[in-house]
Amino acid sequence: MGISIFIQTLNEQDNLPGLLESLDGFDDIVVLDSFSNDETQKIATDFGCRWFEHEFNGRGDHQNWAMEEIDFKYRWVFYLDADERMTPELHAEIESIEARWEAGELTRENSPIAYYCGRKNFFRGKWIKYAMPPGNIMRFFQPPHIRFERLEHPTPVISGEVGYLKEHFLHYNFSKGVGEWIDRHNRYSGLESIETMLAFKEHPIRWGNLVSGDRNTRRLELKNVSFRMPLRPLFKFLFMYVIGRGFLDGRSGWTYCRLQAMYEYMIVLKVRELKHPELQAADRGECASSQQDKS
Repeated sequence: MGISIFIQTLNEQDNLPGLLESLDGFDDIVVLDSFSNDETQKIATDFGCRWFEHEFNGRGDHQNWAMEEIDFKYRWVFYLDADERMTPELHAEIESIEARWEAGELTRENSPIAYYCGRKNFFRGKWIKYAMPPGNIMRFFQPPHIRFERLEHPTPVISGEVGYLKEHFLHYNFSKGVGEWIDRHNRYSGLESIETMLAFKEHPIRWGNLVSGDRNTRRLELKNVSFRMPLRPLFKFLFMYVIGRGFLDGRSGWTYCRLQAMYEYMIVLKVRELKHPELQAADRGECASSQQDKS
């Protein structure tokens, strides 16, 4: 049979051609767009992709809409962003899994219905091997059995077993420049601050998850713990640059770890504003005006 490819876009005319060129051999490529105003649609349709549009209200909501409303041609779907690339090795690995399902060798009863996949992240033309290790991201799955939570950096909810792919895809996170990365992470930090507040209310720390046999469960709980830590930006930098050996990535690692610490500090500041609305009132001059009125 085959594998469907799912891509989300917004004004990706520069990145999309490179991704589509890496998808040779896939005959069902689905693009879900958030109303781009550049040449993204023309590039996608000229390449033969199926085109859908939907208003973006957070990545989790966007992906859930796709799982519910798009009729993918095949049982298995691999999801990629426009600044990412498929590799021949990863293509072969997921095709092998799909073929074993079609042959009846693998079933829902004896194998995963969704797989986490790592990625090689590049900055300044170099793989950031230590400062930004591959990690685990849910990318290969059967749509009927998956839904996503959180506004940004969604957490998958799987009705079945999960597995881990050995191969990685490629991620060019800075393809539009550092300025665009900062703008994008300014938006992300706002969504992450909301999710942090929700975590305080709805997700108490489950210490047992830190020693879970599933590595992604451990990672998510460690992130939940990090929400409550003081000096988060400093610890983030030290964790990435010292403990994670980001220094081995040279100047690129040094710069990237500092950018990530800055992003963490943006989240901290926005959480503080959500906790204390009077801070924003003071920045609008409302407190000063009130004091003058009293005098």
